[in-house]
Amino acid sequence: MRYDIFFSISQTPVDGVTPSEARMLENFFEQVVVADELGFDTAWVACAHLSTQVQKLHARPVVPHWQGEIGLNTDILQLAHKVFARTSRIEVGSAVENIVQGGGPVAAAERLATFASLHGLDERETRRLHFGFSAGRFEFMNRAYGIVPRSAVEEAAWPALRGQVFAEACTVFLKALAGHTFSSDDVPPTVLTRANFRSDGDWERVQAAAGGSPSAVEVPHRWAFEPLRIVPAEWRRELIQLVAGSHDPRVQALCNQLLPVQVFNLSITRPDVIEATHRRMAACYHPDGGPWERHYMPRTSFVFLNEQPGLSPSERSARAHLEARAALGAYWTALEGTLDPAKVERAASNALIGNADEVAAQARERFHPADRLMLWFDFFNHDSARVCDNMRAFVDHVIPRLEDAR
Repeated sequence: MRYDIFFSISQTPVDGVTPSEARMLENFFEQVVVADELGFDTAWVACAHLSTQVQKLHARPVVPHWQGEIGLNTDILQLAHKVFARTSRIEVGSAVENIVQGGGPVAAAERLATFASLHGLDERETRRLHFGFSAGRFEFMNRAYGIVPRSAVEEAAWPALRGQVFAEACTVFLKALAGHTFSSDDVPPTVLTRANFRSDGDWERVQAAAGGSPSAVEVPHRWAFEPLRIVPAEWRRELIQLVAGSHDPRVQALCNQLLPVQVFNLSITRPDVIEATHRRMAACYHPDGGPWERHYMPRTSFVFLNEQPGLSPSERSARAHLEARAALGAYWTALEGTLDPAKVERAASNALIGNADEVAAQARERFHPADRLMLWFDFFNHDSARVCDNMRAFVDHVIPRLEDAR
């Protein structure tokens, strides 16, 4: 197995205490330096935009019960420069950057090219930025940037159209990164048909908005532009690994028609979806990336590990389970306003919980020996010293057990 680490930098209250923004960032840098020293391969950092707290005032709040801020990292490129400056071997990943808002896909491509140009000025530099990209998890982050329905047709189609907007953004983003000179005329049009919708009723509302009962409805490009090419153009492309934050098979295949694009997945992704994705990517992965390998799709997992001194194995296990249920319960309460024990149990079944023996056994049972694990230690935990202890315990006590079992 390969071992990455995930950081949320989520400024939420834990036991009634919400650290300052400065303390949250100091905790992150303390932890990423330790992760580098321990040999984790990549530090994936959650990406967010705009205040989650303020969006509760909106007419259509997305997460009306959330306390604090879902994430403080709004610019993975600036953060990555800081991480690379403070560490010696660890790579950085975005989990995942929104390429729809913030100027859209052309702006995102140009920022990324500029980052790589600066990062690669040192000829000895080999560490990569794993640029995970998506359309964003929460729609309020896009609405402020004008990613809203522009017509009655788009209003009727919007739940399905959002995915098509992301597909258009992917095409523009990847063509720009590939160094193409192109215009929006070179981007395939968005055409909606019954296949894009869950029910006949949903499709009929779109047809009615279009003025009749057409078999297909074409939607104007979201980004319309004359021929362009981004600058800088001469940057070390081997320093950027692209990763699509989408489990839409069409998006994965579309991206890989243009450039080698790997896949980012969530901790709650079902095993059958994981395996189906590996089979699909083995067939469609862009040939410039070589053969598809299993570790190209990291597996996210919460880790609630207790190897604290002075406790028996059973006491460590019991405390780890208490910590897990407290954190997962707080998460679901914050997300939905109520505590749903069934959801807590489902989340716990996707987590690694217990003492070192138990966590190693769960990892052996749950993951393929060639998987890349993206381990999440800071989930609803602002005790940075304890987070670092758990990271060390995983490397010192869990990984050896996994290696011995091979």
